[in-house]
Order: sequence, then structure tokens, then C-alpha cells
Amino acid sequence: MSKFLRSFSFIKDRFPEDWKGLDILTTLFRLSFFFIRGCYHRLYFKHSKGLVLVGKGASIRYAKYLNVGKDFIVEDYAEINCMAYNGIVAGDRVTIGKFAIIRPVNAYGSDIGVGLKIGNNSSIGPYSYIGCSGLIEIGNNVIMSPRVSIYAENHLYAALDQPIMKQGVKREFVRIEDDCWIAANTVILAGVTIGKGSVIAAGSVVNKDVPPYSVVAGVPAKVIKSRIS
Repeated sequence: MSKFLRSFSFIKDRFPEDWKGLDILTTLFRLSFFFIRGCYHRLYFKHSKGLVLVGKGASIRYAKYLNVGKDFIVEDYAEINCMAYNGIVAGDRVTIGKFAIIRPVNAYGSDIGVGLKIGNNSSIGPYSYIGCSGLIEIGNNVIMSPRVSIYAENHLYAALDQPIMKQGVKREFVRIEDDCWIAANTVILAGVTIGKGSVIAAGSVVNKDVPPYSVVAGVPAKVIKSRIS
């Protein structure tokens, strides 16, 4: 039991001082089921260290391509498809939110994607969609709010004598550098780099590079101010 409680020390440290002991124990009891599921799922990972917590109904497919650091959390009903040339790589203290989808290849078989890399202390928000058929890199300390969509490919459509679905796709990278905040309902399109320390306002559509330490908003997103005085 003492070893089990030590495993959750990183979680207990996160509770503010005004949390009551019973409330902390209730939360830890719920997380104990996450811990049990994590112990099973990590058996199939390519590599893991530290704590792995997996929520109810979460789906981790082709887990042999998943490489995670310390304290990896997959919340309820999230879906991670790991089949990609570079796999799915997560640093320390990464969280995948409820109902989020990470998909380098569709569920029924298609061209294998490139993959996803997530840095330390970063998260994928609830209900987000990460289409990493092209390479997506997310840096350290990135906050991602709910319902963020990132796409690393575009359909080709030049030929008029063929259905668009048969003309293939163009894959491009997406890079989100360290210490960014991506607010709710943002859409980030293929080929975009979001510079370090930037803030993307809720509901934005980002279709071109964002300079470091910028605040952008709108459809399409435009720089509205810089965080640098």
C-alpha cells in the first residue's frame, strides 16, 4: 500500500492546501482504477517509465508504436492510434484529454502516417482531434484547450476527371513551439509553425506561421499584439 501511495505522490502534490483530506482520498480512489488499467496497457507500449493512468473506455491501438515518459495520462474515452512511421512519442507529464482523438491513419486502414511528438508538461485538450498523418511536433509546456483540431495534410483536388478522394493528399508538418496556449475551438492547418510563447485566441483558424510571443485571433488568424513590450 505504501508503494501504491508513493506512486501517486506527484498527484497529491498538485492539490491546493484548501482541499480536504477526504476529497483527496476520494479522488485518489477513483484514480486507482486508472492506475490498474495503466498497468495493463503499458505492457504493450514500446517504452514507458513512471506512472501510466488510463481512463474508462480509452482506446490505445497499435501500442507497440507508443513511447511515453513519466506520468502519462489518458482520460476517459480518448482514442490513440499509434501506427505511424515515427510512432507517437510523449515526454514527461503528458495528458490526453477526454474523448480526444490522435489519428495518423484511419481506423480501417490507409496510408501510414508520420506521427506525433509531444514535449514535457503538455496536454491535448478534451474532444480535440490531432490528425498526424504528416509530422506534428508539440513542444514543452503547451496548454491545449478543448476541441482543438490540428491537421497535417491536405487533399489534392486539381483533377476534374477523378473523385477528390482518389487524388491523394499532400502531407506537411505542424510545429507548436514551447510555452504556447491554444484556446478552445482553434483549428491549425498543415504547414504551420506557431512560435514560442504564443497565444491563439478561441475559435481561430491558423493557416500561416505565427511569430514567437504573438497573440493571434480570427478567421483566418492574424496577429493582434505581441507579448514583447
